[in-house]
Amino acid sequence: MFVQEPNDMLKPREVAELLGVRTTTIARWAREGKLSPLRTPGGHRRYSRTAVRELLATDPECDTERQRMVEDAVRLYGQGWSIRQVADRFECSYGAMRRILMGRVRVRNRSGTYPTTE
Repeated sequence: MFVQEPNDMLKPREVAELLGVRTTTIARWAREGKLSPLRTPGGHRRYSRTAVRELLATDPECDTERQRMVEDAVRLYGQGWSIRQVADRFECSYGAMRRILMGRVRVRNRSGTYPTTE
């Protein structure tokens, strides 16, 4: 019998961050059979890192969902939401959302101003 190492099992939030989608998307994909969760003794869902890699490599919907989330995040940030608010809205970490936004928009300081470049 094959036993997954604990490091190979991901929480739904970790999968969402890896794929750049919302946790609700991960839950939907599990219902649709695109990802099969394993259950911990406490009933929590965990996903195999291998299954996540395979999904990423074979399912074009991953790119579409990620692009939609990125566009929504950029729009909300542009409307004045903080990085923390946008991250909470999409159920991802502050660091992951900051990396997403930094590649697409000019990111404000914590004071709400833009850094000067000289």
